[in-house]
Amino acid sequence: MTDANTTETVLDLRGLYCPLPVLKAKTALRHVPVGGTLVLECTDPLTVIDVPHFVAQTGHRLGGQERTGDLYVFRIVKQH
Repeated sequence: MTDANTTETVLDLRGLYCPLPVLKAKTALRHVPVGGTLVLECTDPLTVIDVPHFVAQTGHRLGGQERTGDLYVFRIVKQH
């Protein structure tokens, strides 16, 4: 879902396990404009390793990472 007032796209990945969150993020980033943010909402604890690694490998920027209970939220800023 994309909010018309921002360039932030939220991807609900709750209940999905490695490697699906990263694969779905890769696909979703194709539709995010350069400079836009893809927000991942995940419940797989391994995403704290997988997502930052994916971001580093693809040349994007990790704009934020937080955990609230069992929910892990990542903000990926598209760089190219």
